[in-house]
Amino acid sequence: MKEEELLSRITYNPLIFNGKPIIRGMRIAVEHVLGMLASGSTVEEVLEGYPFLENEDIQACLLYAYRIVAHERIEPALVREQ
Repeated sequence: MKEEELLSRITYNPLIFNGKPIIRGMRIAVEHVLGMLASGSTVEEVLEGYPFLENEDIQACLLYAYRIVAHERIEPALVREQ
């Protein structure tokens, strides 16, 4: 999957976590996934604990974090609850 396709999975909604970046409009913050990985959880453990997530979601979180650290401008897409 291309980087831009991965990054399209990172969205935000002002009504969810005060507009923090989330995954595919769901109520799971990018920072939560990154925190689990940083504390030692494996990708498999994260996916097992959150079966609605996909491997590409984890990749998207890592790419998003990389781009932020590299000081690249990232604009998550706005997604409103329906």
